[in-house]
Amino acid sequence: MTAILELENHLGGRWSAGEGPDFTSTSPHDPDQVVAAGRSASTAQVDAALRSATARRRSWRRTPIHERATHLLRAADILDGEAAGWAPTMARESGKPVGECRGELARAAQILRYHAHQADAPAGTQFASPRAGERILVDHRPLGVVAVISPFNFPIAIPAWKIAPALVYGNTVVWKPPTSVAATADLLMRALEASGLPAGVLSLVHGDAEVGDHLVGAPEVDAVTFTGSTPVGTAIAARCAARGVPVQAEMGGKNAAVVLADADLDAAVAAVVSGAFRSAGQKCTATSRLVLHTAIADDFLERLTAAMAGVTVGDPEDESTYVGPLISASARDRVDAATSRAVEHGARLICRMSVPEGVRGHHCAPTVLEIASCDAELWQEELFGPVLAVLRTDQIDVALEAAASGPFALSLAVFGSDLGDVLDAIDEAGAGMVHINSETAGADPHVPFGGNRLSSFGPREQGASARDFYTTATTVYLQAVKR
Repeated sequence: MTAILELENHLGGRWSAGEGPDFTSTSPHDPDQVVAAGRSASTAQVDAALRSATARRRSWRRTPIHERATHLLRAADILDGEAAGWAPTMARESGKPVGECRGELARAAQILRYHAHQADAPAGTQFASPRAGERILVDHRPLGVVAVISPFNFPIAIPAWKIAPALVYGNTVVWKPPTSVAATADLLMRALEASGLPAGVLSLVHGDAEVGDHLVGAPEVDAVTFTGSTPVGTAIAARCAARGVPVQAEMGGKNAAVVLADADLDAAVAAVVSGAFRSAGQKCTATSRLVLHTAIADDFLERLTAAMAGVTVGDPEDESTYVGPLISASARDRVDAATSRAVEHGARLICRMSVPEGVRGHHCAPTVLEIASCDAELWQEELFGPVLAVLRTDQIDVALEAAASGPFALSLAVFGSDLGDVLDAIDEAGAGMVHINSETAGADPHVPFGGNRLSSFGPREQGASARDFYTTATTVYLQAVKR
């Protein structure tokens, strides 16, 4: 039996036992197994973390950016060095297969290094002035104290891609992860602490929605970055707008893969399987909708069904597992109920993989269902599980309209070889990210990440866009005075 990790909050440079309610983090594969336990931060402790972050604002802002960057580089080296040992804990707690956990740890290290290297990027811009003897400079200044609220599904990578740019651009941070992945958050916090960050620059507070609500509403907070559900994200945006606090929110997705008649079907099948079922479909960029040209639909579904034979469901710590459990029993029950309703309303079952007998966890069988209309609940609602809805059409414009229907517009994949069709798809796509002949899921740290409509709010994450959120532009009119 693996020992239970005893967790504390990290407040102003010190590890401190929480003064709020107790919490436990359990294995989604074996719900009787407690991975970690601790006490949430009280509102008074959150306030203490905010006071420390506020007190450090000036000194951290005035620290040279190259010095700030060295902390990210050291933390990246720690993640690389500890990945093999930390991945099983991450798999046990999150339910993500251990191979994906190792990949996420490597990606988090890459993210930290990318943002550290922004120290070598141009710090501002100079413009010509219409007045003699004057220069116009545009500088970028940190916002101040940033509240980071991260999700369960990428418990290392998403916090890294929020915390890293916030720190390197001179902000201080108070971070609240979900308690369901509190042990994994603890690992990242220890890597950043070991990098030598000054006390108070980064604090970690554990807790539920009450802690997050208090953090978002605190007067010391100068900006909020959030990844999670659309209802929570829009509520945060509305609340912060009333105080003039900028918000960056990454929310829901209902992403489609469109397979045209001239697509490479084997490549498309592989991309759809990976996009739909990796991480048990618990990605905002997961492929949850599939539009097939009628000319290749039957052939594609036969190949998809054959490929699904390799989609094994099981223990996330087993190297052979492709699909682990969902994060909670309520998540599993919600996905199973939606799938049952779809069948009751006439959806045709194409393929449903089995959950091994005797498995007690929050596992959900990977399922492919064909529907008749894009008005179906299965086409419109984000399930956040391993369920793929299929629709047929013989017209590319109808396919793109179906792919764009609904309130989300995050990622779109189009598979085909006709350049004209591909260019039309790029022009007509309303999504924030378009993949041509690759899966909908995936993100790279050097390019913008985000969507439109209810998928995202505020500036994009990652790449050069990160500076747009974590800094404010200051226009300086520099007029020389001769003496």
